[in-house]
Amino acid sequence: MKLIPNAAQAYRMLSVQIAALAVVFGTLPADQQSAILALIGIGPERIPALLGLGVIVARLIHQPKTQEG
Repeated sequence: MKLIPNAAQAYRMLSVQIAALAVVFGTLPADQQSAILALIGIGPERIPALLGLGVIVARLIHQPKTQEG
């Protein structure tokens, strides 16, 4: 397996940050997840679509801090 050339800068990539947020959210107890979703007014059935959209948008945004140089 070969990593991307700027793998050391992965923590700066918005798509990686969104994925990390999804992992952290997934580790929360179900009642905390429900409380957070209720607080921001999002139903649990919308989470996969919102995460997918977030990753797509994050991959399309130019992120100069992740470039080697």
